[in-house]
Amino acid sequence: MSKAPLYIGLMSGTSMDGVDGVLADFTTPSRPQVLAHAFVPMPNTLAVELLALNSPCDNELHRAALAANALIRLYAQVVDTLLASSRLGAQAITAIGAHGQTVRHQPQLHDGTGYTLQLNNPALLAELTGIDVVADFRSRDVAAGGQGAPLVPAFHKGLFGRTDQTVAVLNIGGISNLSVLHPDGRVQGWDCGPGNALMDHWCLQHTGQPFDRDGAWAASGTVVPDLLGRLLREDYLHQTPPKSTGRDLFNPPWLQAHLSHFADLSAVDVQATLTAFTTQACLNDVRQHAADARQLIVCGGGALNLHLMQSLQQGLPGVEVISSEAMGLPPLQVEATAFAWLAYKCMQRETASLPSVTGAQGARVLGAIYPR
Repeated sequence: MSKAPLYIGLMSGTSMDGVDGVLADFTTPSRPQVLAHAFVPMPNTLAVELLALNSPCDNELHRAALAANALIRLYAQVVDTLLASSRLGAQAITAIGAHGQTVRHQPQLHDGTGYTLQLNNPALLAELTGIDVVADFRSRDVAAGGQGAPLVPAFHKGLFGRTDQTVAVLNIGGISNLSVLHPDGRVQGWDCGPGNALMDHWCLQHTGQPFDRDGAWAASGTVVPDLLGRLLREDYLHQTPPKSTGRDLFNPPWLQAHLSHFADLSAVDVQATLTAFTTQACLNDVRQHAADARQLIVCGGGALNLHLMQSLQQGLPGVEVISSEAMGLPPLQVEATAFAWLAYKCMQRETASLPSVTGAQGARVLGAIYPR
């Protein structure tokens, strides 16, 4: 009797708060069963270094290599935790999907080809775990003329798609991305703009807390309309999909450049405005591209922000705004499961990209395999 197709997915997103990992059974590939979940927080020193490496800096090649090694050791901890909690050995796992940490995402053409860079050392992860590792999921799509992101809409289709109505899926990590799942099988998807990245940065800087729990701090402030309007005029927000973005654009220097036009704003009012900015950018895309959707499923860390969720619901009175937990997959497990699915697709030599989402010349098998 053949063993169940078990895969591990690892995700350290643009929020840089830690590594989420899942162990999933892909007996039914479109609807994998999550058997275990683990989270390891990211040490502040590593988070600071990864954030610095998002911009040009001194000795960055050496620093990037060391940061990648440190990240992989966190990945290995998550894998060990998943195996221990499941009472499984490494030999039971077919492969690990390890996305790495995006530090540059430039799909726009510079020399005729774009590029995307995730800090990772999949060879070290294979060495530490004794399991095949699949990594580098974005590069093939970029090489085919695509954005290389977002990659999750194809996974969302199998998990959340319906044949009787349009469903919108909003992932709010450091950056927010929207999947629009049409009942006829068509899928659209793109990065809306900022998610938690700017809010978390401002919260840490002014409160010492890594994030605004439940959005309570933002809810106690007052939105500054002139600042919000200025933020919403960002060119990226008005580009037509396919499109993708990241900390290359929405970063502290970008925010500071906008704040320089406003004097004496209270920190709490800036937080309220940043939360409204994320909310409004997402709402604008849902209204424009998924006007017929009657359900918005929210995943990622933003789904745990009560104030943000309430703001989304207020902005979409005819739409049911729910956490992915209501659909059977907790919000902090969705992306990790998606990368386990991408590893599964790669090991099966099946295409996993959607040209309708990324704009690539065609669907491609994504990922590079590092044997154990």
